[in-house]
Amino acid sequence: MEKVRKMSTEESLRFIRQSLKSDEMDHLEGIHFDRLYPHVFVTLGASGDLARKKIYPTLWWLFRDNLLPKPTTFVGYARTNLTVDQLREKCHPYMKVKPDEQEKYEEFWKLNHYVAGTYDSQKGFEALNNELMKYEQNYQITHRLFYLALPPSVFESVTVHIRNVCMSNKGWTRVIIEKPFGRDTVTSQYLSDHLASLFKEDQIYRIDHYLGKEMVQNLMTLRFGNRVFGPTWNRDNIASVQITFKEPFGTQGRGGYFDEFGIIRDVMQNHLLQILSLVAMEKPVSCHPDDIRDEKVKVLKCIKSLELENVVLGQYVGNPESTDPDARLGYLDDSTVPAGSNTPTFALAVLRINNERWDGVPFILKCGKALNERKAEVRIQYQDVSGDIFDGKAKRNELVIRVQPGEALYIKMMTKSPGIAFDMEETELDLTYGYRYKGLKLPDAYERLILDVFCGSQMHFVRNDELSEAWRIFTPLLHRIENEKIKPVPYSYGSRGPKEADEMAKTNNFNYYGSYKWARH
Repeated sequence: MEKVRKMSTEESLRFIRQSLKSDEMDHLEGIHFDRLYPHVFVTLGASGDLARKKIYPTLWWLFRDNLLPKPTTFVGYARTNLTVDQLREKCHPYMKVKPDEQEKYEEFWKLNHYVAGTYDSQKGFEALNNELMKYEQNYQITHRLFYLALPPSVFESVTVHIRNVCMSNKGWTRVIIEKPFGRDTVTSQYLSDHLASLFKEDQIYRIDHYLGKEMVQNLMTLRFGNRVFGPTWNRDNIASVQITFKEPFGTQGRGGYFDEFGIIRDVMQNHLLQILSLVAMEKPVSCHPDDIRDEKVKVLKCIKSLELENVVLGQYVGNPESTDPDARLGYLDDSTVPAGSNTPTFALAVLRINNERWDGVPFILKCGKALNERKAEVRIQYQDVSGDIFDGKAKRNELVIRVQPGEALYIKMMTKSPGIAFDMEETELDLTYGYRYKGLKLPDAYERLILDVFCGSQMHFVRNDELSEAWRIFTPLLHRIENEKIKPVPYSYGSRGPKEADEMAKTNNFNYYGSYKWARH
């Protein structure tokens, strides 16, 4: 990342040019970086949590590292009456500004502007458009990016006003939409149809920030850039695949929002299913975004709709023995959660992919709040060794891709214990990024993804047909849970989750030993 910060403007131009689609490169050839056509990045919902905690810090980091085209102007839009100084004050705790970056930081905020207006009235968007036009004067071509850091309830009206009032006249316009993309198949399709009536698919960027994480993006290289893994990446060698997302905290007083969606909609249907498709897909024809997404869709089409019999649902309860005051409170103790709510805070689901490569291999998706650790990982567990000569002491090999925290890739294997005795122990071949790449700052997921939008790459964004297939898999389950008011299994705050989840994983060919000791560097 230090190399990026020292880029000259011409080097930055080459970086942007190499990332752009061929049909968007023509206007870049033979001109200087500081004469690029203007870009205006509009944050809708600029006064909200997402904007101040993620969007504005990301824009600052990209600007600081000279990764944005010049000139780029930033405009915030929200209902709250704010000055730019007030907006800056709200965002500042999350910006991570070093002392020697203060001059650059001041330069960033001089490029920021703010317009107050409602989301349901065209008048506010006309005022926004007039503001944008101020920064596009004297240019024949201008480009506009709109980030909808907004609740889904206003997506419809806001996108209509963007289309009717705020489109770039001669340049491109791109719209970034945050999840949730609907609540089920019907609502998701309605949103997709609505967006399709206003924009082309290549103008729509459905952002799932997990697709911007380092180790998720590394899955492509790991699978298709190494001969050593390819021959074993199939049902003949792999016993099960477990994809896990764990948080060590509960709703922390924000249960009202979480209760609208639950853990399946919040994490499993999007983040974990996207990772599954990258783990399981066939080799694409090329690295072109559509070739990659075509293969992801093919995988999803091979998965049947999820049945309740293949799912364990849980809801955390307080742990009275804990010294942590938060851990003593259960989900229903959160005053923002409706009394008697059956919304799951934990879910384990077993999916199967009906194709030649994966027939019979269970894909176990597991996610939950108030668990024993913070972790997101892919754990590929290999079959038992055939013709075992070690009296059952050999444990299964595992390839583990740790997404967070502390990005790592390691292979668990059996070796002889050092010393005279002929004993066996579990150890690892380890690539821990913090150890191998000391001092390296990995970009935040939003940095990668927002830069991709500037560059016109949709590789790490969710396409309409991907979204449709994902909801097809989960909608029947979600409707059954809600219609039949399925009661989740209670589990203690700070535990591994319901014991029923471990039992289901075991019956689906995943062995948990609990004996492995990670040697942290």
